Amino acid sequence: MKSKVKKKVNTKVLTQEKRRRRRMLTFVRMIRYGVHNFSRNKLLTIAATAVMTITLLIIFSTVVSRGVLLSTMESIQDKIDMTVYLESDATEEAVRNVADKVDNLESVKMVNIITPKEAREQFIKDNNSDPKALKSLNNSDPSFPWRLRIKLVDINQTEELQKFVNEDAELKDIIDESEPPSFAGPQRTAIERIGGWVSFADRVGIIAGSVFVVISSLIIFNTIRMAIFNRREEIQMMKLIGAERSFIRGPFLVEAVVYGFIAAIIATGLGIFGVYGLKDVLAENGIAIANMTNMLIVYSPFVLIGMIAIGALIGIVSAMFATRRYLKL
Repeated sequence: MKSKVKKKVNTKVLTQEKRRRRRMLTFVRMIRYGVHNFSRNKLLTIAATAVMTITLLIIFSTVVSRGVLLSTMESIQDKIDMTVYLESDATEEAVRNVADKVDNLESVKMVNIITPKEAREQFIKDNNSDPKALKSLNNSDPSFPWRLRIKLVDINQTEELQKFVNEDAELKDIIDESEPPSFAGPQRTAIERIGGWVSFADRVGIIAGSVFVVISSLIIFNTIRMAIFNRREEIQMMKLIGAERSFIRGPFLVEAVVYGFIAAIIATGLGIFGVYGLKDVLAENGIAIANMTNMLIVYSPFVLIGMIAIGALIGIVSAMFATRRYLKL
């Protein structure tokens, strides 16, 4: 009795092992046939790979451009501060009390106090190459106001600070009426302009990427359709000898994945090479490109994997539509 049970168990294990081996062998054959089919029609293969490469390159450029513009915006924002001018004869205690109140505002990141003496020294330093400005300073000996240099969490959110300046009684007693508070001025305009570029780059990238995704999908769709048409006799023979649906459809899906794989490698290489080629020119024009180039070095394997995944997804979806429509199983 025990021997019969043991034989049944062994037979079951052997059957399962055979199934696993057969599935593995089928999978390997599908990959081999798919890779072989990739090189059958060279013109269509080149066209499909080229359009897929352009599609992935546009996606890469959109992501990189957005990251660079955001880094540039953050870089400029870190250099911008809001200045509130206080009377030169205000007491240090009163100035510090106001500074503490400003520092407690939720929208404020940091407050620095500039004394009249420090303001004077800074003026001399800034105008060291302008003899007329230094001469007028010596002749008139003007008094410089206290200054509160304020960094905001978000320079576009100045409402809380503006309200404080307009309503705080202690600040009103010592504020310099001849010098209105500076709320970023031209630098804020630059920030808003870069923000507009980010939105524009997003929209253009999404539109261009979507258009080329559709074009590359149609080309791959057409490539697979023609491959099915050219191999209709082979497919018919496979049906007659009892080949499974997955085995007949599999090579076409593998072929589409190969398009995405090769295109991803080319697009990633061109994209990284392009970023490095332009980094010096962009840096000279005030574009914060250093962080992006460093990230591309560190995370280049993950960038490549992501690009391969996107390319493979586009290829698989296109091939599945083509096989369902034209591959009658």
